[in-house]
This record gives sequence, structure tokens and C-alpha cells, in this order.
Amino acid sequence: MIGMTVLFNNYGRRPVQLVKGKGTEVWDQHNKRYLDFTSGIAVLSLGHCHPMLIEALQKQSEQLWHVSNLFESAEQEALAKKLVANTHLSHALFCNSGAEANEAAIKLARKHSGRHHVITFEKSFHGRTYATMAATGQDKVKEGFGPLLGKFTTIPFNDCEALKAVADESIGAIMLEVIQGEGGVNAVTPEFANTIQEVCDEYQILLIIDEVQTGIVRTGTPYAFQQTTLKPDIISLAKGLGGGFPIGAVLATAAFYDTFGPGSHGTTFGGNPLAIAVATAVIDHVFKPAFMAQVQQQSTYFKQALQQQLPERYQVVGQGLLLGIDCGEPIAASYVKKAEENGLLLVQAGPNVIRLLPPLTVSQSEINEAVTILKGILT
Repeated sequence: MIGMTVLFNNYGRRPVQLVKGKGTEVWDQHNKRYLDFTSGIAVLSLGHCHPMLIEALQKQSEQLWHVSNLFESAEQEALAKKLVANTHLSHALFCNSGAEANEAAIKLARKHSGRHHVITFEKSFHGRTYATMAATGQDKVKEGFGPLLGKFTTIPFNDCEALKAVADESIGAIMLEVIQGEGGVNAVTPEFANTIQEVCDEYQILLIIDEVQTGIVRTGTPYAFQQTTLKPDIISLAKGLGGGFPIGAVLATAAFYDTFGPGSHGTTFGGNPLAIAVATAVIDHVFKPAFMAQVQQQSTYFKQALQQQLPERYQVVGQGLLLGIDCGEPIAASYVKKAEENGLLLVQAGPNVIRLLPPLTVSQSEINEAVTILKGILT
């Protein structure tokens, strides 16, 4: 394909073409089987081709595909209520992706607060639009694109003193991931979470939590912030929300309802009937207490198996089924390649960390198979 493709070369594509999937398993064009512990990068909440999602999509495809947001939608209303249930959040906006959700969250915070200065953190990742690139704490994402949207100040993650040094009445919002997925599976410490909340309360700073990768039970609860002391004003969602169908969302408290009035923000395809039908099927399944308990159980089992089977020099990090193996040096890419050769699909989280993102439906036997492969290549 190299030299013959009509596609841009903006992805470092692997020389594997996946043609079929079922649950946690996928097969390539040569009928080689793999365990998919990428889940399309934390997207496939219920694995590949889950019968319930197929049924929801097929049923909706025979009724209505698209009408635009010029018309009321009882289905959007119903999904929004499910997403904000049992939280302090009260309103939702639907879009198509995580970058769009984060872009909308930034717009909402700036418009509501009247302040344009946003604090973000090193190693964060929020997207590839101009605003979300500016918010991202990784220079490699920004290189070559010229002046970015101001004003964003990026400080070290989990550094309480650095945050206190820059926080004042000019700051409109703080934007963070409770666990930095792309940046190394770095979790916010309890001390830092407390400091963030204290600073927000003292200076009336809005708190945006990017739950694009951590949300929708990926960490064992509906949203990762629920495992901390943080009380966000706005959260962004995507990835696992659609189980493989493109959809994103912004959730916010009641105070923001009038901020996004008619004409203030919009999207042609956001919240279209197909996406809403699939996302509703996902939420109806994964928000069940028994399902969330199973995710937490599988997480504990997976972490213990890794800690028991891998040499001590490797550190297991993360929560739920967003886990990482910290190699301590920039060699993760070589291990990801070796795992693929042995039938296990993985992704990196920065140069040092192997990221583990199986479907939330992964079985213990599949976890055992993955751990055996990892043990073989890491020892």
C-alpha cells in the first residue's frame, strides 16, 4: 500500500487489516485471530458486534436516520436524563466526537464565566481541533500549526504548589482528565484533587473534566470523577458512549442552561437518531449496578494477575479497565509490536507505558490469555 495509497499519511498505520470482530476477538485479512485489548482506543464498551447494539441500530435504521436539531427529540431527552441521573449535573448537549465535546466544553466555560484563561496539565490530551490542541499538554500535537487559540496555561500534573502559584480571579476554568489516558495512564492524586476543588471554590473557577476516555464505566463507575472529591461544572464524553458508533456529549449543571441559548452552539449530525439509539442501548446495559460491579471485579483480577506474573520492575497503573504497564523506559512501542505478533492488540500511552483497554465485557479466560502473552514478551 505504501506509495500507492490515496489516503493521507497522518496515521502511523500498522500492516494489519482487521476484517471481522466478535466480542473481544478480531481477525485480519489472513484470518489470523487476535485478542483486541485496544477496544478501538476505549470505544467498544460491549466489544465487537454486540447483538444488542446491532438490534438497536437495525431497528432505528428502518425508522429515521436524520432530521437535524431543528426539531425536538424525545430520544435525546431520554438519553440525557439517563446520563445525568444520580449526579449533580442536569443538562446535556450531543455532538459527534470527543474533540467536539471538549471544544463545546471550552466554549461553554468561556462564555459562562466571561474569563478566557484556562489551566490545563502536562501530558494531557483533549483533541486535535485548534482549541483542544491548545488545551493539550503535549508539544508533539501542536508542532507545525502556528499560533494556537489563547489563553491556556499548562502546568505539571499532580503538582499542588504549581496550581496554587497560577490560580487567581483571572482563570475561567481548569480542565483535566482524572486519569490521563494518552499521557501515560496517570491518575490524579487525592491531594491534588482536593487542591483543585479548593482553588475552584476560592476563585470561582469552573472545573471541566474530560471523561472522553475515562467515562461510561471504563474505570468501574459511570464517570471517573465519581471516585474522587472533584465536583465538575462540566464534563465531556465520547468513545465508549456509542460503543463504536460516533457520538459525543457535554454534561453540565443547571447554572449553564441559559449560557448556550439558541444560536450559541450547534452541530449538524450531533445526536442523530442512529447514534442516540445505539448510545441508549449502551447506557441501558453498562449503567446497571451488576455490570459495573463486574467491571470492577475484572479489573481487580486483571491487576492482580499482572502483578503476580510480571517482573517487579514493571508497575501496573490505572483503574477499572483503563490499565497500563509502566516499563520505566521508552520501550513500550517494541512490546506493543511483539504483542501484536503474538495475537494481542495493544496501544501505547506515551513512550513508557503499555495501555490495556479491553472491552468492558472481557472474560477472565481472555484476561488470562492476554497475561500469558504479556508475560512471554516482558520477561
